Amino acid sequence: MGTLINVVAIVGGGLVGLVAGKLLNERFQKTINLAMGLSIIALAISGFVAEMLNIAQNGSGASSTFDITTQGTYVIIASLVLGGIVGEIIDIESQMERLGTWLKIKSGSAKDIAFVDGFVTASLTVCIGAMAVLGAIMDGVSGDHTLLITKAILDFVIIMVMTSSMGKGCMFAAIPVGIWQGSITLLAKALEPIMTDAALSNLGLVGNILIFCIGINIIIDGRGRIKVANLMPAIIFAVAAAFI
Repeated sequence: MGTLINVVAIVGGGLVGLVAGKLLNERFQKTINLAMGLSIIALAISGFVAEMLNIAQNGSGASSTFDITTQGTYVIIASLVLGGIVGEIIDIESQMERLGTWLKIKSGSAKDIAFVDGFVTASLTVCIGAMAVLGAIMDGVSGDHTLLITKAILDFVIIMVMTSSMGKGCMFAAIPVGIWQGSITLLAKALEPIMTDAALSNLGLVGNILIFCIGINIIIDGRGRIKVANLMPAIIFAVAAAFI
């Protein structure tokens, strides 16, 4: 039920965004797009900084001091490099673009030049992250879809804003979300022992870096864009690193 609610929220947000987009001229749409990119970057930074920084208090009272150290540097480097190599071999970005092109034609949007970019960008935004994985596992193991309902509310707003500036392609992000989270829910019993606190921490760390890249892509508007989809296997290596 959690993934179904999430899918409905994305479609609903997309429909609202389409109506809003028709009421806004190109100048407003560009400003909204920039604001969306900056917001995603800010959220991503807060996410991976929270996982990287380790703050310890020494002493107590007025004489106490704080030691700030970083962690996860090697996990980031190894996961992104190895994940990028695997992603390039599979060429996930091209596969998603082909799916976007197929959906573009089937939905009667052949003349929408922004459809594929909107579909890929929105799909990555709502699929990457620890909330999608943990929420889907909770739904499959105990039937608790509280976390996915929270994600659905966030995705409604995100897709609404993205659709208003990037077009209807964003709304079709509901399809990969349904496949991704639905598959995790079905495999939840097997995945639950793997998703330890350390694995979730690594997932949040690397996942937020990928989300940061999505924000960069939105801001640069297609000029020298980062192939974020080809970096997605980094998430698997990040989880695996927790057991090394």
